[in-house]
Amino acid sequence: MPNYNPMRLSIFPVIFFLLIFQTVSAQVPEPATLNNYVTFLASDSLKGRYPGTDEDRVAAEYIRDHFRSSGLNLPLDEGLQYFKVTTSVEPSPDNSLNIAGVAGVYGQDFSLYSFSSNATVSGDVVFAGFGISVETAEWQWNDYNNLDVNGKWVLALKGDPEPSNNDSKFIPYADARSKALFARDRGALGLLLIGGKANQPNDELAPMAFERSVVASGIPVIDLKRSWAGPLLFQQSIGVDSLERLMMDGRNPAEFVVLARVDANTALIRKEVSTTNIIGILEGSDPQLKNEYIVIGAHYDHLGMGGQGSGSRTPDTVAVHYGADDNASGVAAVMALAGYFAQQDITPARSLMFAAFGAEEMGLLGSRHLAKNLPVEKENIVAMINFDMIGRLNENRSLSASGTGTSPIWEDLLNATAPEHNFSLAFSPEGFGASDHASFYAEDIPVLFLSTGAHTDYHTPFDTPEKIDYQGMSEVIAFAADIVQKIGQAEERPAFTEAGPRERTGGRRGFKVTLGIMPDFTGTGNDGLGVGGVTKGGPADKAGMKKGDLITAIEGMAVGNIYDYMNRLKQLKPGQRVNVDVKRGSEHLVLIVDL
Repeated sequence: MPNYNPMRLSIFPVIFFLLIFQTVSAQVPEPATLNNYVTFLASDSLKGRYPGTDEDRVAAEYIRDHFRSSGLNLPLDEGLQYFKVTTSVEPSPDNSLNIAGVAGVYGQDFSLYSFSSNATVSGDVVFAGFGISVETAEWQWNDYNNLDVNGKWVLALKGDPEPSNNDSKFIPYADARSKALFARDRGALGLLLIGGKANQPNDELAPMAFERSVVASGIPVIDLKRSWAGPLLFQQSIGVDSLERLMMDGRNPAEFVVLARVDANTALIRKEVSTTNIIGILEGSDPQLKNEYIVIGAHYDHLGMGGQGSGSRTPDTVAVHYGADDNASGVAAVMALAGYFAQQDITPARSLMFAAFGAEEMGLLGSRHLAKNLPVEKENIVAMINFDMIGRLNENRSLSASGTGTSPIWEDLLNATAPEHNFSLAFSPEGFGASDHASFYAEDIPVLFLSTGAHTDYHTPFDTPEKIDYQGMSEVIAFAADIVQKIGQAEERPAFTEAGPRERTGGRRGFKVTLGIMPDFTGTGNDGLGVGGVTKGGPADKAGMKKGDLITAIEGMAVGNIYDYMNRLKQLKPGQRVNVDVKRGSEHLVLIVDL
């Protein structure tokens, strides 16, 4: 392979790059063919393409068969790349809870949260108010003042002291998982949660909502029905509703003693299934450049039948979530481009890797797996183009192009090509985003993400095939074909440039600072948070953190997973200097980070 300099292209005027290669007049499949693709993938029979189901396998084989019939090479296991995902959490029959010698009934008197850890625990109980401990630049609150909870159960009220205030500063710290972290930090054996009327009027047990990124909290977390547990815990000395009112008025939790002892066995069964990425490769025509690859991808999974924890925007409705636009439309684009380029008399100089990703809706799991387990050398991937929701082109012909800052040639290339297709482009430079291109950006690969945007049917049962603009889809695909052709024929590969933060820094209440990393969301253990990328010039970069490091603690407080990390960030202050423990291979380091 020639020794190409990836920075060389940015030295030459980009217009020269564009003039060398005439635009291909892409004859992509007619709208009727695209309709066929989408209608099959978003059919009643495929039931929303939920990972690990029979319908998921049918969808994967349909895409793989199209790749095969188009003449693509099928690497790995006949084009399939298998990986495991957790799709549900269910209580074991072995769950038990005994308060002051009285046994409770699972599902009637108590239940578990989906992030509860499996354990057998016996111990005394300490009441800790709302179970919140926060110290920020603006305010402090500590329900654990003068309490020793080490080796004991923590009993905490659900919610926060300001349940009627939608702008309450407590909100970022009042969820059950955050309270579990506060308790775990102090050496608690487990956490018991009980609700008063102000925060929980109906005294209902929390449903076991499945988190799409399943990571246990490290301690048992039990939800209690106050009508059963309240009298047992406080031996009739005070009611839970009265206790809640006193806590809302600022009384000290240490004034209230729990006399009962609690014995529990907590056991959750996490169901793990196999799903796939589908991969097809079209070899390039140039003897040397064919060793370089452009990845053209889209996720094929969706939300199945919806329901709690699925990501549905109508979680109370169990029905087929068709996912016609999200993302049968993107898969149709990948299938169309595979067929189009395979039929050309001369294929592009570079090879094309077509990919349909599984389990995107569960946290980019499929694309992340492929990006870390490529069938070719990662250094040979020159670009990744991602399609997600391209089926609702509006009357203004607006097309969103994200990741435009990940290579210095992207904006000029897109601007030069768009007029021939009469698109109005909206650029977003950042390489990180809520779709599969982020997985490749994390590996220092230039990315482009094309979409016609979200709509009110997004993640509902109403995203159906008849609402797709198939003519608009065809035109978006033709535009993409021209882009792929130009990248595939260019003498030099696109240079990679870092574009924007490698983590989400906005949209979450309670976050005042960022380390400037992209977390590795694929971890499911509790041994630390993997660093998927480091923003150049950010606090972590300046402190010497590197991609591949494992963050194990911040300010001496353990970080076992992404949830711990986010909760630690909530309590850091701008301008603060913090110690961050990282593991780099077999080496343990302490980095000093200035926020």
